[in-house]
Amino acid sequence: MHLPVDDVLDEVRAALETAGRFVLQAPPGAGKTTRVPPALLSAPWRAGGRILVLEPRRLAARAAAQHMARERGEQVGQTVGYSTRDERRVSAATAIEVITEGILVRRLQRDPSLQGTAVVLFDEFHERNLAADLGLALTLDARAALRPDLRIGVMSATLAATRVADLLDDAPVITSEGRRYPVETHYRPRVVSRRVEAATVEAIRVALDETEGDVLVFLPGAGEIRRVERALGTGPGILVAPLFGALPPSEQDRALAPSPSRKVVLATDIAETSLTIEGVRVVIDSGLTREPRFDPGTAMTRLETVRISQASAEQRRGRAGRTAPGVCYRLWAERENAGLEPHRVPELAQVDLAGFALELAGWGADGPSELRFLDAPPRRAYQQAVALLRDLEAIDDERRITDHGRELLALPVHPRLAHAAVGARDRGLDQLGCEVAALLADRDVLSSPRDVSHADLTTRVRVLRGERPPRRVPLRRGALQRARRERDRLASVVGDGPRPVTEPPDVERTGEVVALAYPDRVAQQRGRRGSFLLANGRGASLPEHDVLAGEEWLVIAAAGGIGGAGEDRIHLAAPITASRLREVLAHAIETETVVAWDDDSGDVVAEERTVLGALTLERAPLADPSAREVSGAILDGIRARGLDLLPWTRDTRDLRARLDFLHRTLGDPWPDMSEEALLADLEDWLAPYLTNVRRRSDLEAVPLRDALLGLVGWERARRVDELAPTHLQVPSGARVRLDYHQGEIPVLPVRVQQAFGWTETPRVAGGRVPVMVHLLSPAQRPVQVTQDLAGFWERGYPEVRKDLRGRYPKHPWPEDPLEATPTDRAKRR
Repeated sequence: MHLPVDDVLDEVRAALETAGRFVLQAPPGAGKTTRVPPALLSAPWRAGGRILVLEPRRLAARAAAQHMARERGEQVGQTVGYSTRDERRVSAATAIEVITEGILVRRLQRDPSLQGTAVVLFDEFHERNLAADLGLALTLDARAALRPDLRIGVMSATLAATRVADLLDDAPVITSEGRRYPVETHYRPRVVSRRVEAATVEAIRVALDETEGDVLVFLPGAGEIRRVERALGTGPGILVAPLFGALPPSEQDRALAPSPSRKVVLATDIAETSLTIEGVRVVIDSGLTREPRFDPGTAMTRLETVRISQASAEQRRGRAGRTAPGVCYRLWAERENAGLEPHRVPELAQVDLAGFALELAGWGADGPSELRFLDAPPRRAYQQAVALLRDLEAIDDERRITDHGRELLALPVHPRLAHAAVGARDRGLDQLGCEVAALLADRDVLSSPRDVSHADLTTRVRVLRGERPPRRVPLRRGALQRARRERDRLASVVGDGPRPVTEPPDVERTGEVVALAYPDRVAQQRGRRGSFLLANGRGASLPEHDVLAGEEWLVIAAAGGIGGAGEDRIHLAAPITASRLREVLAHAIETETVVAWDDDSGDVVAEERTVLGALTLERAPLADPSAREVSGAILDGIRARGLDLLPWTRDTRDLRARLDFLHRTLGDPWPDMSEEALLADLEDWLAPYLTNVRRRSDLEAVPLRDALLGLVGWERARRVDELAPTHLQVPSGARVRLDYHQGEIPVLPVRVQQAFGWTETPRVAGGRVPVMVHLLSPAQRPVQVTQDLAGFWERGYPEVRKDLRGRYPKHPWPEDPLEATPTDRAKRR
């Protein structure tokens, strides 16, 4: 059967013959995956060298190899073979080997020259997997330094071809137009509050009624696929077939193979471009995918459900029109198309880069800038990855890989898990280390219903060894089988291979192994049952009914989503004792002397603490903290709680207000007395008076007046009473306190009778500012506020006299107040 890519195979051969590299852009269904590699078998430059074809997924690698072998009338493992992490079917006769991207990286690390390889073809490069970006960068470096004869091809459905061609030293760009039948598109917007599974089931039933041909349904993950499968049930003439990476090969083949019944394939984005599913005429697209997101702030990777890109939407839609006209149902509104990102975000920009950084160190590169990448990794995430590798002793301070790092690099798991497996072996727990690493490297082997929480990793180890899972906690058999294979594979590298388990006392030490991998996620119970504080300072929680909720110490392997009190929800953890914790993480545990303000107690705490990050393992009182340390702690407490922590009296509050008035009125060099200014300069004006302070109660003895005047200086302190007096004498002879707290101008509260004959408003600040006189009734209520006493007697007093003399007959209300005698007393009887 003729395929569109057949028309450009001569261009591909010519590009490899002359330039040694090419970029092929061809839409899904053009045939690039299965037609390009066989077309190169007879190339004269191959000289018996193998053709490596890289696929982003194990399922795609196996399916591509099977298809090419079938077209040649051969069995897989003859001319065409494949290698994945789980299986390898090749022979001495194999000329085309389909491999996953991680396999290429491993081979390059073992043999950078790739002896015996003639060409490396990067298929579906638009998916921008981290392993593909890394594999291409290492291959380009190997070609430049060791193998100028090594040929490279990059193939993709949707790709920024010019950028990739530039990366490959201006490689020729070849385009296959492809073959696509028209696809009718219908939009079925989903209400946000409605679960995607319900909307999908409804769309499938509509499609089965309205259309012909098999139906391919795109859902974000295996959980949604299983729920849709259960909701659909079974019907006459309809085969419902799940398709995702974790399924056993037999179930994957069932979804891909032709069927006499009408087929509904429920798939993740694994079916977006890498696979051909014959008979599909209808596509139902949820518009969602699940991608890893690494948060440098928490050092955790979460799987997040996100919207697909425009390119992915078109690729999914195109699946309906590969063999005949088709129909696509999109579960969103047409106007939402404009809000989709044009292309998928590269994995390099959003995942944990610890493994990536270790690969670069193993290659001998000081950093990503020494190699050619289409996009640079995020600086912060990469720096955090390098810091982690130093903590794991996988690299030295110059970023050179250590012998221990080489050992970690040989294990096909995250560096944290590899470190745990190797560290467990050195502690005599080699099998347990491989089991824990295997369990944490893939999907959980247990599936907890929503109303059940069972986060204990120790239980998983027991299940891995053959015990039954807890009641009401379903077993994921496929995940269990993969975990056992991974355990055995790790054991063959770490130790002497898998051994039968007769007695498992070491299972109770699972927490030790997890602590080797995640020392920053050791957690201590705090406050309430199920609530924990991690060594990295974050909070996490478990439901109170979880078997681990009452443990004092945990090591958390996986957390995410929202738990109690807005904390991270703990998904997988193992208990550990304080003594084991001290033993395992002795290198990370520190002893520190703490003299600090404790905001909970409102006092100074002086003690010696044994700490692991943010956690306190032990504390003891410090007998004789230095005065400097205590003073610093007191100042921290004042900054935290404010100046009200100090022993203010009426006189010292007034002094501060008077000095503040002088600062506002006369400016520098009179100091700023605002809260912000005083808190900023605590070391200058307050610290010298704290030499005898040992606790909060000692603050009562601090001479606050002297401390404030110390800011003013001796010469200016002598003039404070002159420029901002505390009292003024009024005509009756009484000394009345000035109030500097009520506003910008000092207030003088004086009864009308005390001020008879007073026509000149008093002034302060060296005569610059007239005070604000509050003239009071005998009941001490203001009857006039003025800075013009003469004006008051002339215009305001007559009205005041008229209003008040009947209410207060015992007090004098003369017609002429300017000639009356001021008095502090009422009339004599």
